[in-house]
Amino acid sequence: MRLKAGIAAILVAAAVTPAAAGIFDEDARKEVAQLRAEIDKRITDIDARIGRLDDSVRNLGIIQLLNQIEQLNGEIAKLRGQIEVLANQNDQLAKRQKDFYLDIDTRLRKLEGLPPEGGAAPAAAVVPPVVTPPATPAAAPTPAASAPAAPAAKPLTPQQAAALKKKEEDAYDVGSNAFKRNDFAAAIRAFQIYMTDYPAGSLVANAQYWIGISHRNLKDYVAARAAQDALLKNFPDSPKAPDAMLEIANVQIETADLGAARNTLEDIIARYPMSDAAAKARMRLAALRR
Repeated sequence: MRLKAGIAAILVAAAVTPAAAGIFDEDARKEVAQLRAEIDKRITDIDARIGRLDDSVRNLGIIQLLNQIEQLNGEIAKLRGQIEVLANQNDQLAKRQKDFYLDIDTRLRKLEGLPPEGGAAPAAAVVPPVVTPPATPAAAPTPAASAPAAPAAKPLTPQQAAALKKKEEDAYDVGSNAFKRNDFAAAIRAFQIYMTDYPAGSLVANAQYWIGISHRNLKDYVAARAAQDALLKNFPDSPKAPDAMLEIANVQIETADLGAARNTLEDIIARYPMSDAAAKARMRLAALRR
């Protein structure tokens, strides 16, 4: 009897277990389905937030890119100033060396009794002056005839020309050195003095350009634009003309005049397609169009 009762209990348990397992599976499926729905909803929310963040980052990326470009332009401007200073110093050394050898050559010729290079040969003998009897007094000359003729300007010697050139370059270097120290106000004053003292100097266009750069670094955009406009007006054929237009575009970008900036950048590419300024203009146009 006990054996039969045990067998019966086993059979009942076997019959009940599949039913309980089925109920458990159904509950588990419901929980999994709810969990999956919640996960899908969260994923959808996260995708939407990522999309919004992506748009924000993209807009911030353009601004940051423009800021980085401006920082690089400032560094490039400083490097160009240093290159100009080094080029001037190199020219000065070459001229000093030339003058030095010229002076040595002149001294050697004097010691050897030879005429200076390009000069006339010395006379073989000294001819005594011819003495003439005094002439009868003539009528007093008219004021026009008695007025002495203006003395002709003497050409500068190579040493004098080199000294004047050195003085001009030193005046320009005052502004370049102030710019390299980031003392932009002093650079503006020095370059203006250079332009006043040497209006026909070979570096006047460069001085005008760096005056504009200095004003922009001081956030005086009106003066910066005026300086570059003056360069384009007075020196349209200067190698600095493309860079001056690029600076005008920089001022327009920094003052949020983006439509005018695009026009200026396109104008640079059309006028000076092979210049460094045109290459930079293409990059900035691409950034503005994003």
